[in-house]
Amino acid sequence: MKITNHRAEELSTPLLDAWHRTMQESPDYGNPFLAPEFAAGVGRCRGGAHVAVLHEGGEPVGFFPYERTAFGVGRAVGLGLSDCQALVHRPGVTWDARELLRACGLSVFEFDHLVEEQEPFGRYVTGTFASPVIDLKDGGGADTETGVGSVGSGGSVGSGGSLRSVGSDGYAEWLRATYPGLAKTTLKKERRLGRDLGELRFVFDERDPAVLRRLMRWKSAQYRRTSRMDRFARPWIVDLVEQLFQVREEQFTGVLSVVYAGDRPVAAHFGPMSSTVFAAWFTTYDPDLRYYSPGLIMHLRMAEAAGRAGVRVLDLGRGDKEYKDWLKTRELRVAEGFVTRPHPVATAHRLWRRPVRGLRNTVLAHPGLRKQADRLLKTVGRVRTGGSDSAPAESESGGR
Repeated sequence: MKITNHRAEELSTPLLDAWHRTMQESPDYGNPFLAPEFAAGVGRCRGGAHVAVLHEGGEPVGFFPYERTAFGVGRAVGLGLSDCQALVHRPGVTWDARELLRACGLSVFEFDHLVEEQEPFGRYVTGTFASPVIDLKDGGGADTETGVGSVGSGGSVGSGGSLRSVGSDGYAEWLRATYPGLAKTTLKKERRLGRDLGELRFVFDERDPAVLRRLMRWKSAQYRRTSRMDRFARPWIVDLVEQLFQVREEQFTGVLSVVYAGDRPVAAHFGPMSSTVFAAWFTTYDPDLRYYSPGLIMHLRMAEAAGRAGVRVLDLGRGDKEYKDWLKTRELRVAEGFVTRPHPVATAHRLWRRPVRGLRNTVLAHPGLRKQADRLLKTVGRVRTGGSDSAPAESESGGR
């Protein structure tokens, strides 16, 4: 097998087309985080993103996106941001993990959301975790933007496509059929929100960049309130989100969804979508309106709209959140670990990183410890921001 290396942002059109075809050949690789557009975006905004292309008989049969840092340390593209990682390959293709690293000039490769199918990496896995998803029902609608009690959607989004127009009043029926336990409470809160602030409207595919900037401001404030790392304090992540927002391809579209009350945005989400999978990524809302549960409203409307758009799965991402338990229909398994070759750098990197991951996973795996840690972080955040001590009606949630 021949392996060639390329900068992620410089792949030729034939290689991009072959990568897209490979994604379509297996449902394991339908996630938009496995698309070349995501790897190229990371390469343009942060640098260091590469793709190893596996060739058999002169044909490209596999694509391995990775980032290369100093001393041959490798990691999955967008490690910490990406919710799905893999060597994307055609059916029947085999490879050796260490030979792959040698061809890439890597002594170690770190991953944290590896798809379960990647058997050659199996011996290097240090833990597997649930990644909840929602199997979407096909609502079979035309392109829609929504008004009160209805949700928008539409066919696939290709270059220049848009999921906007008025119509469809089937949201309430869909919600009652799909989530009967949540339907009554959610619809009641939606009606109250509409009465208090203005007619409720949902736009699945909002194209206003000002709303995207508002989402990032809200999310930054949420990170500070909860003492989490502010991802949008990093310029390259801001640049990446803004760049992906402009991508309009069949296998990758940056989708900004917004719930409006009147003309006021009350909740927003931005995430990538392929032809089959919509990835929940950055969800946030106006904290002054938390008692209406706008984050939950957003996820429910997104699920209905994505199903109408022909998407099969809404991927909620790895992590234990109460709203994920409410909404999921099943769970995938994703893995974390380190592929290593005999090298001092690989040994040092693993000794440094594995205890940090172990401590984090221990906390996240035990509800009592997780709640105590979350409570402590929120207390620190309130002190830092001078916020109220009152508990919110809806937990601060979102894919990231």
